[in-house]
Amino acid sequence: MPSKEVAACTPVPVDPNAFNKAASIPYGVTVVHVRKAMEDFIDFLGFINGQLHGRRLERLESFMMPASFSSLVGEFIGTAIPKHCKTVCRNAYHNGHPDIIPAGTYPENRIQYGPEGIEVKASRRTNRVEGHNVEESWLMVFAFESNTSRDVSLGIDPLPFRFTKVIGAKLLKSDWRFSGRSETRRRTITARVLPSGFKKMEANWIYRAQ
Repeated sequence: MPSKEVAACTPVPVDPNAFNKAASIPYGVTVVHVRKAMEDFIDFLGFINGQLHGRRLERLESFMMPASFSSLVGEFIGTAIPKHCKTVCRNAYHNGHPDIIPAGTYPENRIQYGPEGIEVKASRRTNRVEGHNVEESWLMVFAFESNTSRDVSLGIDPLPFRFTKVIGAKLLKSDWRFSGRSETRRRTITARVLPSGFKKMEANWIYRAQ
């Protein structure tokens, strides 16, 4: 019987029956495109973790900083969706907003900040999403479960990665609030999606794992 660590190297497959066919996604993106992008990430992570384990190294999610791994998930999905949906493309502007833009809308398919497109974020939290700015745009959030770099010290067992939920909607600036920071904290000031924004995204859920 394989050990828990070996089993955790294989992510939980995406459930094709857990998608909301009635979900509304703009710019020609469909739940099928989202599903294929999620499956691409599952294949990628399973391959990488298998290779790491074969060399007696920790899984990717077990040694990366939690925020960095979440960024990896979001960046991968933001790159994968346009590969399956030809009506959109990856924003070619470095750190441009939003991540995915309608193909041919902006010169050279690059824009530092534009009103049209889809911003993609990934998070272990299902009820909290943060960004660096208060932004009015279509936001798609990929929630997931996985180990973190802190789990070994906390005695938490190996856990295979899995997507738990995908939600998305057009948010207004009024759906965000700056979080601020205390004088004793050094983290970058961020903005947080308010309950009003979550209500919009939850109403238009795209994926919900059982």
